[in-house]
Amino acid sequence: MDLQTTLAGFPNAAPLDGLDQAWKWSLGPVLHFAGVPSKDGTRLMQTNQRGRHDEELARGVLAFAREHEQALIGTDRPIAAVPGFSAESYAFDAVAATAPEVHGHHRAQNPDLTAVTYIVFPAFATEVSGRESLEEAQARYQKMLSPAEIGREAVPFLKMSFDNPRTSGGSTNPGRALTYPRMLRQEIPQLEGAPGGFVEWENRTGDVWRVAWDGEWVLSGAEGERRGMNLDEVLEFSDETLRA
Repeated sequence: MDLQTTLAGFPNAAPLDGLDQAWKWSLGPVLHFAGVPSKDGTRLMQTNQRGRHDEELARGVLAFAREHEQALIGTDRPIAAVPGFSAESYAFDAVAATAPEVHGHHRAQNPDLTAVTYIVFPAFATEVSGRESLEEAQARYQKMLSPAEIGREAVPFLKMSFDNPRTSGGSTNPGRALTYPRMLRQEIPQLEGAPGGFVEWENRTGDVWRVAWDGEWVLSGAEGERRGMNLDEVLEFSDETLRA
């Protein structure tokens, strides 16, 4: 497949100024795309924007992706991220990439292109662990991160399980599962007065902690057990672990 010819044939296609061999195209006033071939010309790195559009940000993401191509698309990971990215007026500090089996773009019109397309997007280093399974990467990209929304906030990587005999709430999955940070902050306070209950969570680096109520807050992790913390301290600690 000649990627340059393919890119030039997209609706409203035009060269993306400031980046060699890069193109931009759009579908109406809402969906905006830009892409650049890999160094060997066999794969496409594409970035998508929905609604709010910033061509300079798209160019910066693609330039960073090209510079870090091996780490982003040269592995067998379904989702990968490289920190060190920055763009004026944005808090993003990384660029992430998803493999073809994660995003499925172009599948209806050009399935051959799907197989060589990697979607790259501005991200936060806290959002990607690099250990995601294919199903987890799909959940992150398709449901949790809103990667085409350039005004979005960070959604730190978090896997959690919990059981609360007082509220009868708890996980239905066999182990820790992906969830949103707000769920961690919601479930921890519910443990007060629920001996035997717990909330266990894992951050992007693979560190695991567990909090329980035994007449007082009990926090345990790799460093051992901590007691004597108040609820605000426990919640602040949990927030810190997701920023790591």
